[in-house]
Amino acid sequence: MSGRTILADTFALITGRSKIQTRAISDAIVDRAEAEGFPVTRVEGYNEGTWILIDLGHVIVHVFTADQRQFYNLERLWAEVEKRQAQSS
Repeated sequence: MSGRTILADTFALITGRSKIQTRAISDAIVDRAEAEGFPVTRVEGYNEGTWILIDLGHVIVHVFTADQRQFYNLERLWAEVEKRQAQSS
């Protein structure tokens, strides 16, 4: 994303299997970011749990349920930007 938008250098797109899982993923990301000293600027959509946005400054994390990720299809919006697939551990 760097050089393509002023919003962030990196977008992370994550899919959870349920609203409960998206909230758990978001909690883990926020907890880890804070523990590592990264400021969490804002969290949006947590109560609904279908699309949670976590603003970490240079990184914006989107945690979706599968239906919401497919519906909004952010990958299409940023199709020309280099994509990197992370391996889950």
